[in-house]
Order: sequence, then structure tokens, then C-alpha cells
Amino acid sequence: MSVTAGIKGRAETVVTHANTAQAACSGALAVFGTPFLCALMEEAAWKSIAPYLEEGQSTVGTKLNISHDSATPVGMKVWAESEVTEVDGKRLVLKVVAYDEKGRIGQGTHERFIVTDERFLAKTAKKLEG
Repeated sequence: MSVTAGIKGRAETVVTHANTAQAACSGALAVFGTPFLCALMEEAAWKSIAPYLEEGQSTVGTKLNISHDSATPVGMKVWAESEVTEVDGKRLVLKVVAYDEKGRIGQGTHERFIVTDERFLAKTAKKLEG
């Protein structure tokens, strides 16, 4: 299997006090926090791609360019949808859009790279060496 344009994904959650702007220290209000919107978009993206990767591979997020256009109150369901729009070797570009029960709340693009888990973690661990 391989990653191709057109692969779609979805992730959803309910807004609770744990995923508000207050909880993320990204604002003072008890509304769905932008950091959690970003995470939801990334979740939709990586989970949609994962079944198409070889064993021992993952993807890592490298860019996220989004707008958070509408606030969502505690208690409302939110979800993100992703679609792979470009495959350039190991670089993947996805369109991401988020919604709540009243309509679109955010949108943008997200870039991920396919990595070999073992090699990626080994390179990262070198940062700990003195």
C-alpha cells in the first residue's frame, strides 16, 4: 500500500473544560482552544494515513497553517476532516477543515512527512548526548 491523494480522515471530540482555551493557557475563555483544534486536525490527518504506511513507518507533522474562525462552547461536538491533496515523495500535504454542530469553525493546510520510526527516534535521541 502507499499514500495517494484523496485519502480522507476524520476525528471528533466533545468540548469539555479540559480542552478549552483556559485549560491550554492560550486564552481566558471557556471555549474550544485553538491548540486543541490543531491537535484534532492532526489526529484526523495521521490516523487517515497510518493504514497506508509500511510497518515501522509513521508520519510526523511539520507545518500547520490554519484559521480558527468561530468559537465553540463547552458541551458541543467538534470534528475535523482531512484529505491528502499532494504526495511529493515522503512529504504529504493535506487540506484540513473543522466543524461544530453549527458549521465550519476552522480550515487550512497541514504538512506531514513519512519517517522510519527507528531511524527518527535514534536521531532524536542524539540530542540527549553530551
